[in-house]
Amino acid sequence: MFQFTIFRIPVRVEPFHWVILALLGIPRDLSDRNGLIQMLLFMLAGFFSILVHELGHALTGRKFGVRNPEIVLHGMGGVAIFPGARFTRKESFLTTFAGPGIQIILGLVAYLIYSQIPFQPGISEFLWKLFFISIFWAVLNLFPIMPMDGGQMLHAALGDHRIKVTYQVGIITGVLLAITCLVLKIGIFAPILFGYLAYQNYQRLLQIQTPWR
Repeated sequence: MFQFTIFRIPVRVEPFHWVILALLGIPRDLSDRNGLIQMLLFMLAGFFSILVHELGHALTGRKFGVRNPEIVLHGMGGVAIFPGARFTRKESFLTTFAGPGIQIILGLVAYLIYSQIPFQPGISEFLWKLFFISIFWAVLNLFPIMPMDGGQMLHAALGDHRIKVTYQVGIITGVLLAITCLVLKIGIFAPILFGYLAYQNYQRLLQIQTPWR
């Protein structure tokens, strides 16, 4: 377990976080030194990008009165924790949006630097990976599927009294994205992820419609 503090916010990095980053960044050929370097650069860029994403949530939440936000980076990305927080719908929306918002800015800054400096092995490759991961991760999180940021933002916009609509949108979006990934043959991880999220939203919808008595 790796722990540190940044901007007075405690951060805990679980071992599985590195495992997933390594699996996502593993090149086709790991037999030479360059392949290992590329994987390590991907892991470093992924760690930094996701950390900035969660810092966007945590710092914005603190601005809205949360005294002790925390960050945990885990296998599926990360999460900002707000003990005892009571956000208004507007504050919840803005706190959620801050994550992908700052990550998109990070990606664009990384691309700007990448495009303006002469190619330098290591640095240029890191900047390109940072750009790609930041934009991809931010866009992925903006899809309106609970519990992703887009789903949380939709929930904040619609309110608790329309939570069924939030889960229905999540189901439809997840199924459509899973089918699209299968048709376009975009690996196996993406359709499984979106299919699983659609199933999660379906289960939550059922719990609302048939509450425990």
